Amino acid sequence: MMKESRCRYLLFNKPYGVLSQFTDEGTGHPTLAGFIPVPGVYAAGRLDRDSEGLLLLTDDGGMIRRLTDPFHHLPKTYWVLVEGNPDAQKLARLEAGVVVQNYQTLPARVRVIEAPELPPRSRPVTPHGPTAWLEFELREGKKRQIRHMTAVVGLFTLRLVRCRIGPLSLAGLAPGAWRELSASEIELLRKKV
Repeated sequence: MMKESRCRYLLFNKPYGVLSQFTDEGTGHPTLAGFIPVPGVYAAGRLDRDSEGLLLLTDDGGMIRRLTDPFHHLPKTYWVLVEGNPDAQKLARLEAGVVVQNYQTLPARVRVIEAPELPPRSRPVTPHGPTAWLEFELREGKKRQIRHMTAVVGLFTLRLVRCRIGPLSLAGLAPGAWRELSASEIELLRKKV
């Protein structure tokens, strides 16, 4: 008989300007502690302060290791508002992978999408030219990777929202809200990693 897991798994919709950690280390920025009153959980991966969207938190150290190990990375999907014209050549370069700070990014799936239905950001986006929304699917997660990738091809990232981590979606989760994963979601996540 399999012992039932007592680990906790949470999904959180991180708002713009919030750090992906529980302490601010003197920065004065809001942290996860202001939103998630659950002791002992940690983010399995991060979003930078200027990015929004889905974070998975857990107290399952083995799951955190698997989720952040490059060999087990689940695909992560992002909605990215860029300034500039994402023509076919730029999209092809992004999909093939680009060199960012002496590192060749892995191939990615990138496509132009209609503007997703998102609540306004606390600090409004102020473009200075034409904009477009892109959907990125990555299997790696270097620091500020999408922002660097779009800059390499001449597109400036204005807003970045992680909408999916593997089988887990942002759907129905308002900015600043969190929820526990269901037993079936936990099982599906374990199968994927």
